[in-house]
Amino acid sequence: MQPILHLPSADALTRFESLALQLDDPRPYPPEDALQQVGHALMTELLDLVIETPLEDFAAVICEALIGAFHSAAQRIERDADKARDSLNVLVRDFDGSEILDVEIQDATRLARAADVATLALELVRDAASASYTTATGDVWTPWKGAIRGSRVTAAQIEAREALRIRKAAKHAAADPGATVVAFRASPQANAVEDANRIFDALNWAHAQWPDMALATSGAKGGEKLAIRWAQQKRVTLVLAKPDFDRDGRAAPFRANDEMLALEPVCVLTLANSLNSDRAQAGKPFGPALNLAQKAQDKGVLHYPVRARDHR
Repeated sequence: MQPILHLPSADALTRFESLALQLDDPRPYPPEDALQQVGHALMTELLDLVIETPLEDFAAVICEALIGAFHSAAQRIERDADKARDSLNVLVRDFDGSEILDVEIQDATRLARAADVATLALELVRDAASASYTTATGDVWTPWKGAIRGSRVTAAQIEAREALRIRKAAKHAAADPGATVVAFRASPQANAVEDANRIFDALNWAHAQWPDMALATSGAKGGEKLAIRWAQQKRVTLVLAKPDFDRDGRAAPFRANDEMLALEPVCVLTLANSLNSDRAQAGKPFGPALNLAQKAQDKGVLHYPVRARDHR
């Protein structure tokens, strides 16, 4: 009697595995865990190489360049897939039943699907490298430009300007713009244990109030990086309103606040200074956080400052 092979059900497959199995290619794809291992190994090797050397001063830029390389490659292949789909739409529209066009349609379909799987493969490597970077350094990688689709490792990320464009288009079409936005700004020095605990408490509260929330932040160091890490863990979409210093100069952090408020948040959370007493005494309250709080109050937007537990 032949042994019975128990194949995994469709529900047990990841999106990458499911798409890879649909392709008519005799060459097997690398397993998903192998792709993730490559990302972890590359980042670990790179960190081991630069730590405790003069390059350590530039470790953040070097490591983020490695992650960004996989991100850029994934975007490039995704653009190829989009072009293949555009060609496919034209071929399907003009299909006349001929064998030649039928072959071209099959080739375009095959190319688009293969590019989709290749994109997912690179995203798995990228996200694993990003996770190892965060584990080793405590920093959170965000793309210098562009967007990140959500995965099991990272939350989806979009730029605030793109979110505004989509929202305006949706309003023009009288459609629901989608996720409810909660805006958050915090001091760069607000990354002590006390800060992390209360930031997570505040964001967990917001998530309970608005389960479909998207988190808008500028991506600044300190408290906002902690918020980004929370969003990744909770798979909450990130809207990054990054300051454009080349365009706006010193006013850039405040222009970023305007972009966040243009998203019409239901709530604004701010932490203008560290909740650690030593850090709070050593530094001044963070101006952009105070500015966002004031502008939110002026617009009648619900605002809650993040406070220590003993404050009511």
